[in-house]
Amino acid sequence: MVKAPAPDTALDRALEDLPPADRWRAWMRRIEAVLFASATSVPREALARVVGQGAAVDLLIADLAADLTDRPYEIAKTAEGWLLRTRPAYAAVIRAAADVGSQALDLNAFDTAVLAAIAYHQPVTRDGLKDIFGKEISRDLIGRLHDQGLIATGPRSPRRGAPYTFVTTEGFLTAFGLESLRDLPDPEQLGDAGVL
Repeated sequence: MVKAPAPDTALDRALEDLPPADRWRAWMRRIEAVLFASATSVPREALARVVGQGAAVDLLIADLAADLTDRPYEIAKTAEGWLLRTRPAYAAVIRAAADVGSQALDLNAFDTAVLAAIAYHQPVTRDGLKDIFGKEISRDLIGRLHDQGLIATGPRSPRRGAPYTFVTTEGFLTAFGLESLRDLPDPEQLGDAGVL
């Protein structure tokens, strides 16, 4: 279990000496700073620790998102909370100038198809994937998807031998800009578009 950091007793959360509009903007900037500094999504409870008691974190985030509309980055909602991410329109620019090798997903078309099958059919076993694709899915591919933080081991299947199943992770949702699995495109539409 991750322990919450100790509260900073010097942090004036209420900012009562500021006029309401300035207080709101200061709270927005605090949330932006936390999201900017965090490598992972930040839950509501953590953001609530940097604003006044009773401040509406969701409204602060909505105002901050509106404030960032002309910026190259945006706030993204994930299952765990929120994070700042670069807008997709700037992906080529970043790849051309920045060292993002460790952040880039190394997926070919088949890897992506296996990942999609796991997302749509989870929890799914390797045998389940074999039934979907008509061929054995290598342990190496499963290992790479796991190492990239896109899938994890799910519950054991109730079948004979209790094989492990695979499920997608928070990293999968974040990598593909999804808040939850409900945001996955309709498989029929993907098939019509030639993706699946």
